[in-house]
Amino acid sequence: MKRMLTGLQPSGELTIGSLMGGISQSVQYQDEYESFIFVPDMHTITVPQDPKELHERIKRNVALYIACGIDPDKNTIYIQSENFYHANLAWVLECNAYMGEASRMTQYKEKSQNMKNIPVGLFTYPILMAADILLYDTDYVPVGIDQKQHVELARDIATRFNNKYGETFKVPEPMIPKTTAKIMDLQNPTKKMSKSTQNQKGIIYLLDTEEVIRKKIASATTDSDNFVKYDAENKPGISNLLTIYAYFKKTTVEEVEEHFKDSNYKDFKGEVAKAVIEGLAPIKEKYKKLINSEKLDKILDEGREKVNALAEAKIKEVYHKVGLFR
Repeated sequence: MKRMLTGLQPSGELTIGSLMGGISQSVQYQDEYESFIFVPDMHTITVPQDPKELHERIKRNVALYIACGIDPDKNTIYIQSENFYHANLAWVLECNAYMGEASRMTQYKEKSQNMKNIPVGLFTYPILMAADILLYDTDYVPVGIDQKQHVELARDIATRFNNKYGETFKVPEPMIPKTTAKIMDLQNPTKKMSKSTQNQKGIIYLLDTEEVIRKKIASATTDSDNFVKYDAENKPGISNLLTIYAYFKKTTVEEVEEHFKDSNYKDFKGEVAKAVIEGLAPIKEKYKKLINSEKLDKILDEGREKVNALAEAKIKEVYHKVGLFR
C-alpha cells in the first residue's frame, strides 16, 4: 500500500472550513493509503506563539481530528516535535539546499512582507517540511495549489541528494485533492474562512456553542434580494451558506436551492444554523470523551514509537552517506 503523509498545523483553532477541507480529505484517503497524519508544531513557532496556548491546542486539535473521523486504527498519528529526527534531517537537507530556491517560496515572501526582523526559521521551514516528508519514504503528499511548491522543493532536494550520495530518498509526488467545498468567511464571503482572521464573527469554530453558531450565521453577510439561489459571483454570501448547509445535510447545492426556493433569508439562515449545530454535535461529544482520556495519550505514544523507529533507521543511513558518525 502506498504511503501518504499529511500535516495539520496547530496555528489556530479548527473551523468548519478545516472540517470540510483537509480533515474530510484525510478521512476519505485513510482507506486507500497507509496514512501518516502529524501535527507540525515546529512549523508553528516560525511566528510568535503563546507557549501555554500552543501546548493545549496541539492536544485539542488531535482530539478533534479523531472526533471528526480520523481513525487511529487506520492512521499513524504523531506530533512532529516528539521526534527529534525531523530537525536532524532538516540540517543535512539545508546543507544540500540553495538560498535561491528557499527565497522563492511564496509563503515565505508573503509572511515576511510586514516583518521588521525576519526569523531564520521562517526562511528555512520549507526545508524542515522536506524533512517531514522524506524521513518516511512518503509516496504522496496531498496539498493545495498554494503548498505544491513545497513538495516540489522536497522533490528537488531528494533528487539532488540521491544523485550525490546514492539512492536514499523516495521522491514524493504532490497530490492535488479532489475538489472540496470552499468555505468562505461569513462576514466577507469573497475571502476564504481562515482560523487566523481577526474578525471572529466570520468564522465558525468546531467547538463554538450553539448560541454562538446561531448568532454568527444570523449576522452573515448576504444581499438584499431575499432570494435563495446559488450564484458565487453575485450572491457570494448566500452561495456560501448553501454550500455549508449542503455539506452538513449530505446533499447537493441544487437540492438545497430547490428546498429553499420559497424561503426568506431569515428562515434560511435559521435552518443553516440548525444543520451546523446538529452536524457538530457528535463531533463535540466524541471530543469531550477523548480530550482528557488515557486513550488519546496512548494513540500519540504509539504513533511516536512507530515513527521514531522508522526515522532512526533513515537518519542513520543519511548520516553514514554524508560522512557523519565515527
